[in-house]
Amino acid sequence: MSFRDWITYMMKQMLWFMETPRTERKAQRLERKEPWLEKWFGIVPIGTKLFVEKQLERRHRSQKPTEGSETS
Repeated sequence: MSFRDWITYMMKQMLWFMETPRTERKAQRLERKEPWLEKWFGIVPIGTKLFVEKQLERRHRSQKPTEGSETS
């Protein structure tokens, strides 16, 4: 890449940066960013998280209120 090509590229990047609103740039950055947990460990953490959440939900539903905790 020659110096002229590099300058052209940098000018295009700078113009794009100045023309796009901050919120749009932030939205694009967040949209393409992959969570680091998925990036490093794949789908296993997602499956584990879903399993744990389901177990906690089942445990929460199965617990019956005690007599002393009822309000009138």
